[in-house]
Amino acid sequence: MLNYPEDKAEHLMDTLIVTGASRSIGAAVARLAAKQYSIAVNYARDEAAAAEVVRQITATGGRAVAIQADVSVEEDVMRLFMEAEKQLGPVRALVNNAGITGGFSRAEAITSETLVRVFAVNVNGTILCSREAVRRMSTRNGGSGGTIVNVSSRASEIGGAGEWVHYAASKGAIDSFTIGLAREVVTEGIRVNAVSPGLISTELHAAAGAPDRLERMAPMIPMKRAGTAEEVAKGIMWLLSPAAAYVTGVILPISGGDSRSRNRSIMNWTTGNSSRSRAESLDRDALRLRRMDEIRPCIVPAGDLDQVKEFSR
Repeated sequence: MLNYPEDKAEHLMDTLIVTGASRSIGAAVARLAAKQYSIAVNYARDEAAAAEVVRQITATGGRAVAIQADVSVEEDVMRLFMEAEKQLGPVRALVNNAGITGGFSRAEAITSETLVRVFAVNVNGTILCSREAVRRMSTRNGGSGGTIVNVSSRASEIGGAGEWVHYAASKGAIDSFTIGLAREVVTEGIRVNAVSPGLISTELHAAAGAPDRLERMAPMIPMKRAGTAEEVAKGIMWLLSPAAAYVTGVILPISGGDSRSRNRSIMNWTTGNSSRSRAESLDRDALRLRRMDEIRPCIVPAGDLDQVKEFSR
């Protein structure tokens, strides 16, 4: 059973590691979570930006340290966790936020080097950090439980066509890993969830080479605007909190109402609209996979369903 101290001073004894916390969503999480945790502000290269996040936290009475580590490097990940424990105390929470897009590219132009780097950071890094967290948190290993939140992306469902299918694929791996790990450690005091941000106003777009992307894409969002890093951080904080004590294996969309792909597909599949008869005739394999409790893509004709996946939560 997880233990959530009510007293702030006592709760500050618990450490939260936020990877990629020197800017954007990671920095927003670090600042917001500092009210409840001691914060390990992880960064890969931008030491000055990480130091500024630490300064902001300590200026308001929080505890934080900046720790350099490339999450794609196993030795760095192990050092990150050891340093966090040494300087701040037991690690009881982890936010796997570090990630890169690899830039914009059609599939035919993706280089091997880009693929290796994107998957090394986004997938390997998340799994390695989660491994170290489970080793410390699991009651099976003598720990007292904890929480892990992964940062996925709406691209994992939409697919990123024409922009970054490689990035979308890496985030699809995060979705699968989140569900699988959640089931694996659910009886060991650990909850594992993910957030799936949509169009968010961060430096990511300009860094990838499209500074006008937010302006171009905002009209496609039902709320007609991009989200903020702080709004994503609040969703992450809810998943970390006792309020989500009965929540695990969930991928939480934070997307301004953008429900393309999974949500629309399942709605067409399960409600009495005009697509139902066609969907039912196409979904025998999907129903079989549901019974088998597997997660696999189901190929259907264009125009009927975007995609059918079974996400058991």
